[in-house]
Amino acid sequence: MNFENLVIISNFDLPTIVSSGDAGGYSNFVFIHSEELGNAPWDKEMRTFYDLIVIGAGSIGVPVAMEFAKKGQSVLVIDSLPSPGQGQDKKAIGGIRATHSDKGKIVVSQRSIEIFSQWKEDYGDDIHWKSNGYSFPAYTQKDEDILRDLMKIQQHFGLNIQWLSPEEYRELNPGINMEGLRGSTYSPEDGSASPLLFTQSSYFRAMEYGAKFKFKETVVGFHIKNNKISSVRTNRGNYSSAHVLNAAGSNAKEVSQMAGIDIPVKPDSHEAGICEPVKPFMGPMVVDMRKEASSINFYFYQISEGQVVFCMTPDPPIWGTDNRATSLFLPMIARRMIKIMPMLANLKVRRTWRGQYPMTPDGFPIVGKMKELDNFYQAVGMCGQGFMLGPGMAEVIYRLITENYRSDDLEISKSFDPYRDFKDQEIFK
Repeated sequence: MNFENLVIISNFDLPTIVSSGDAGGYSNFVFIHSEELGNAPWDKEMRTFYDLIVIGAGSIGVPVAMEFAKKGQSVLVIDSLPSPGQGQDKKAIGGIRATHSDKGKIVVSQRSIEIFSQWKEDYGDDIHWKSNGYSFPAYTQKDEDILRDLMKIQQHFGLNIQWLSPEEYRELNPGINMEGLRGSTYSPEDGSASPLLFTQSSYFRAMEYGAKFKFKETVVGFHIKNNKISSVRTNRGNYSSAHVLNAAGSNAKEVSQMAGIDIPVKPDSHEAGICEPVKPFMGPMVVDMRKEASSINFYFYQISEGQVVFCMTPDPPIWGTDNRATSLFLPMIARRMIKIMPMLANLKVRRTWRGQYPMTPDGFPIVGKMKELDNFYQAVGMCGQGFMLGPGMAEVIYRLITENYRSDDLEISKSFDPYRDFKDQEIFK
């Protein structure tokens, strides 16, 4: 099949090329860098009013765009970075669990797990989904009591979770340190996937459904009229919509303040790392709840390609957005990992990195409509769990904004209410 012209749009730094010669059946072909799209002739035909404008093309913004576009809504996503998932999403280690301490997060995450696990079947893209499960081993009576009490809540809300004896747990994770081990929770339906592959797949599906994306474009303010945001101002232009969603991750507080609304979201820094690939030897992810010097807990698992990835929760929190990895992290977490699983001692670490968890005071996200402006919504403060919550939360957000509620949506949304008192605490934050 021959075509007269071919236009290829790329985010990569390719030169603009025009050829009058034949190239694989195409008489003329052009590479256009995504930055040039604003000057392309078809850009003038892009709509200027949307059903929804999403600020942030990350773990929440991209699934929301896909969900709205799939349902026939016009949606524009604006992000200051060059492509989707380039904020904190690409720094996620890929764990996906419904093992939370509250109905809202449990139900949303259960739906996310359904979407992740069926993604390849539904959309044809391999996102490296792996149903490896999660485990919380207990080495103290206090931790065992906490975990067993939480299991009652989790099981009440339909979570498939059980308590394993030390011997049963060793069958799943053969290298676990048995000294002092009292047992472990095990949620077999939890799993993992690649944040990179999932976000890219969601992004391309969103565009296929009609969603529009503006990259390297920074939101600088809002036009507000009659108690509504009439348009979103960026460094390149103005865009109007019926609704505006703040999904700006670590920058969510600043975006909300542009609308005159303060929200209790504050990013803190966490470090993670990855080893070289080895043959499969691990079962579920290991989450060690024991508090030690400079860390509250840590967690690690083996991904589908064989690498072991690991992360730690610092104590005290390291507030701010400094992305520079430190020399303190690796020795600290290495000691903890070898203590709980001595066979890890010979793993070779490939690299470490640092990213942010946009935290709220209670460890629960802020999702909902703002009272101060009739068409402004928040989907922020995911507390480092945006990737695992994203697909399920996108469906909830769609129903909230379109007011097409399901029977339990309002109850679920109480956990994420922007106007709650923030006194409760998510134990598994």
